Amino acid sequence: MQVLLGENFASFVRALEEPPPVSVRYNPLKLSPTAGTPVPWCPQARYLDERPSFTLDPLFHAGGYYVQEASSMLLEQAVSQLIGHRPIIALDLCAAPGGKSTHLLSLLSRDSLLIANEAIRGRVGMLSENIEKWGYENVIVTHNDPGDFARIPEFADLVLVDAPCSGEGLFRKDPDAVKEWSPHHVELCSLRQRRIVSDAWAFLKPGGTLIYSTCNYNHQENLGNLSWLASNYELEFESILMNPSWGVQEIREGNCMGYQCFPHRVRGEGYFLSAIRKLGTSKARGNRARHKLRHPSEKELGAAREWITQPEDMLFFLHGQQVRFLPSQHENDLLNILDNLHVIQAGSALGEIMKNKIVPDHGLALSVSRNKNALPMLSLDRMQALAYLRKESTMPAAENTGFHVVEFEGLGLGWMNVLPNRMNNLYPAARRIRMSE
Repeated sequence: MQVLLGENFASFVRALEEPPPVSVRYNPLKLSPTAGTPVPWCPQARYLDERPSFTLDPLFHAGGYYVQEASSMLLEQAVSQLIGHRPIIALDLCAAPGGKSTHLLSLLSRDSLLIANEAIRGRVGMLSENIEKWGYENVIVTHNDPGDFARIPEFADLVLVDAPCSGEGLFRKDPDAVKEWSPHHVELCSLRQRRIVSDAWAFLKPGGTLIYSTCNYNHQENLGNLSWLASNYELEFESILMNPSWGVQEIREGNCMGYQCFPHRVRGEGYFLSAIRKLGTSKARGNRARHKLRHPSEKELGAAREWITQPEDMLFFLHGQQVRFLPSQHENDLLNILDNLHVIQAGSALGEIMKNKIVPDHGLALSVSRNKNALPMLSLDRMQALAYLRKESTMPAAENTGFHVVEFEGLGLGWMNVLPNRMNNLYPAARRIRMSE
């Protein structure tokens, strides 16, 4: 870093001794930014003056915002400038825990489809939970090795590879990253990153964009890997306009180009980003999907169709006895993905068929497409909402029996089943909070 930064090295070291900034990114279909200082490159994000207990904020559990490091939100500039709001198919290849996937869902057209993939089994559950909290239905969560995506060549318009790296840029906020770092680890990460990017390349359409990012400063994992990529594939690097006041540094080597965040120049952690356009002509052939979806009958679906807005635009299908929904224009895309990849969850959950009727699913309460006029609602204050999230049963009285959406400040948290003599708290037991005030 001394060689890289020269006379700025002392400023870099001082920045690492300061507390890391805290930032959150709001869900544009659930919550508007409120307190805090705007993150300049991400209008839906704010810096907070201090780190609150997010666990004790019901809006966090409702998917109203995501706690995310500010530098990594530069993804917004790449997507908004290079993709815009046209409908596309996108892949977040290394998606857990879900920060960039939820960001992509907020940025892309609602007519787009996002595939959020995680190769490490132990991280898939957190990814699925965060996707469910965000509440969008135009997403499919998969659990696959990057090499598996070559089974569907030239499928995506955008591929994001937020590559597993040696984590130099996280030294300030994550002491474990310091312990794990070594020159040998950097070399191993660089080789693994090359394999991941080359595996993803076949999945990208000619003319499509690959966004490559790391939490690093070093040459091997950043410009070195881009140089390797440029020597093996037909591509060109794409420029992203960065406001000089942001402090983001454009770095180049030959034809390779990327954007680097240093903590002494940017209010955030270390981060590197590059956008690459795939050249060449299409060679893919369309394959007829082998997979067959099962659909609920009209009798089974019944009035539950009205639980969401614009049900006429949705494809309803069964996963076991669970009814899920996805924008109908992506039916063939879903079938191709089911044919070739290991799908964890597709679209959003509506409910589960039990005795010829549908019991609403937890995910429906969090969905941005939930019809707020279709089912009764219980509005809670903060203390009541925290009691609900702890799976306590004391709740305000309800006028009618049956399933009620539990809301806090207009956002769904889950469900209560109101019975004649009691109320059943249906918040998922595995997610209940255990922290006291």
